[in-house]
Amino acid sequence: MRSRYTAYALGREEYLLATWSQNTRPASLGLESKQPGKWLRLEVKRHEQPAPDHAMVEFVARYKVDGRAHRLHEISRFVREGGQWFYVDGDIIRS
Repeated sequence: MRSRYTAYALGREEYLLATWSQNTRPASLGLESKQPGKWLRLEVKRHEQPAPDHAMVEFVARYKVDGRAHRLHEISRFVREGGQWFYVDGDIIRS
């Protein structure tokens, strides 16, 4: 999770796609046109591993756009394939 946050902050689309499950991975993310501004921090709220090859991470990522603070609150699902964890999908929590 932390490495994917860092990749978003640095605009490393190739890393994000490489760590995304091929079953749900988009062809591209277009990060160069979607950068939200300045990423500030990541707070992992909860982590669960209900099965050896499945995990869930709830996090809040904070960022600023034009001087205004925002947050992304998501519950992400991951799967382990071939010994490596991949992002599957997530649900955004609206507050």
